[in-house]
Amino acid sequence: MNRRHKTYATLFAALTSAILLASCSTANPVRATREDPYPYWEKGAGAPEAAAFMKVQIPKGATEVKGAVQVNPQEDNYILTFRTDRTTASQVAADLRSEEPLEQWKVSRTPSFEYFRHFGLPEPETLKDAVHTGVCPPCVKDYRRRSVAWIEIYIENLASNQARVYLRAF
Repeated sequence: MNRRHKTYATLFAALTSAILLASCSTANPVRATREDPYPYWEKGAGAPEAAAFMKVQIPKGATEVKGAVQVNPQEDNYILTFRTDRTTASQVAADLRSEEPLEQWKVSRTPSFEYFRHFGLPEPETLKDAVHTGVCPPCVKDYRRRSVAWIEIYIENLASNQARVYLRAF
């Protein structure tokens, strides 16, 4: 190989390496600035969209029904909350087919994320007497919810046999 071909080969190898390194880089200067659009609340998405994703029926007679979709780069979060009677709230939880029963939630003073504050409600992790369970629908062969990786429910017992249901899924 003559000297000219060797120089071109070296230049080609260096250029190829630079392109590969640049394409594999996870550094994104835009993502590190305040211009980062994520997460954001999807406009026009509410309770019907959240319930449809979760494959959850909003109970007849439920009040204070609110839902939203928080868009994220990897997985969107669907949240739904409503007020109903305690029996119906327990039926909604049973329909999730969790292998774990509803259990008293140990209060966390600092929730890791803020979803329900979007509605002006406290985060369910901060509620003193809430019960909680969660489930991976594909793990329990709940094929109705194939596209749901995780769904969790918190039930806050209120006065007069009422309960507020908090659901979050991704």
